[in-house]
This record gives sequence, C-alpha cells and structure tokens, in this order.
Amino acid sequence: MNYTDLKDKSLQELSELLKEKKVLLFELKAKLKTMQLTNTSELRVAKKDIAKIQTAMTAAKAN
Repeated sequence: MNYTDLKDKSLQELSELLKEKKVLLFELKAKLKTMQLTNTSELRVAKKDIAKIQTAMTAAKAN
C-alpha cells in the first residue's frame, strides 16, 4: 500500500480501510500470542499501513 493510493480516497473510504486494518492487526496479535503466526513481519506491515491511512486522513481533513 502506497500513500499515493490513499491520498485520492475520501474520508469515508479511509475510515473503513482503517477499521479493516485495525481488525487485521488485532487478529495478527492474537495469532502471535497463541504461536500461530509464522511471518512476524506482517505485524510491522499492518502497523505501517495504519500509520499511512491516518496520515492520509489528517491531510484530507486539512484540505
């Protein structure tokens, strides 16, 4: 996911995407705790995606 993909979306789309990513992060953390997560780099990617979405939302609100 690139920031350039996100900056063209509306606030509604960004908030829905943020909700999905937060659910995904929660599931990944649960898998990590139960030793079911094999690729731990997925956690880092999910956190970075959430940060990119939040940045895009802040920029959209400023305009």
